[in-house]
Amino acid sequence: MRDLPTFDFSVDGAQLFKGALMPCLANLEAAVANLPTDEAGVRISGVDALRPLLAAEGCIGSVAASVLGIRAKAVRAILFNKSPETNWSLAWHQDRTICVKEKRDVMGFGPWTVKSGLLHVAPPFDLLGRMVTLRAHLDDVPASNAPLLIAPGSHKRGRISVGEVDQVVQNCGTKACLAEAGDIWLYATPILHASEAATKPRARRVLQVDFAAEPLPDGLEWLGV
Repeated sequence: MRDLPTFDFSVDGAQLFKGALMPCLANLEAAVANLPTDEAGVRISGVDALRPLLAAEGCIGSVAASVLGIRAKAVRAILFNKSPETNWSLAWHQDRTICVKEKRDVMGFGPWTVKSGLLHVAPPFDLLGRMVTLRAHLDDVPASNAPLLIAPGSHKRGRISVGEVDQVVQNCGTKACLAEAGDIWLYATPILHASEAATKPRARRVLQVDFAAEPLPDGLEWLGV
C-alpha cells in the first residue's frame, strides 16, 4: 500500500493508529466469526468475547481512552462487511443517533427509532461532540476497496443541515482513510463521512465502535456492547 496521508486528530478529527489491532487481531476474528457475513452491517450487542478488547485497557478501547480517558466505554458496535455481494455506497452524512436500553422522555433526546431491533435516539448534538468512533480493520482497505472518506475538520462545524453538506465538504476537502488489516482509525463521531462503492470489491470487514465517557441523563442508559 502506498504511503498514507498524514492525519492529526486534534485538527482533522481523524487519526490512524497503525497496527494497533495486531496484538488482538486473532481474538477479534474469533469474536465475530459467528456473526452473519451476508449483510452489509450487523449491529452487535451481547458478544462477551468483544468486551476485553473494547475495555479502556484493551487493544481497541485503549485507542479511545487515549482521547476520552480511562472512563471510555464502548456504547455501540456495528460490523460492516462490504464485499462483491454487498458493494454499496454511502452519501456524505453525520452520525446522529446513539443506542440505549429503554425509551425515556428526556428533554433534548429525540426522535426515536428502532434499528435491527435496537432502540436508538438522537441526543443533543453536543453529546456527540464528546464521543469518538473507532474503526478496527480486519481486512486491507486500499483505494480500490472503498475506504471511508472524511471531510477533515467538519466535526468542528456542529450540526450540519442536509442543504449545507455539499458546501462544507467542498470547503473542508476530502481525505481517504486507507488501511491495512490490523489498523485502527480514530474519528470524532460528528465528522462528515461517506463511502463509494469499491472499484475492485473484496472482503472489507470493519468493526465500528462508538465510545463515550459519561453517563446519560435522567435514567437513560447506554445499551453498550
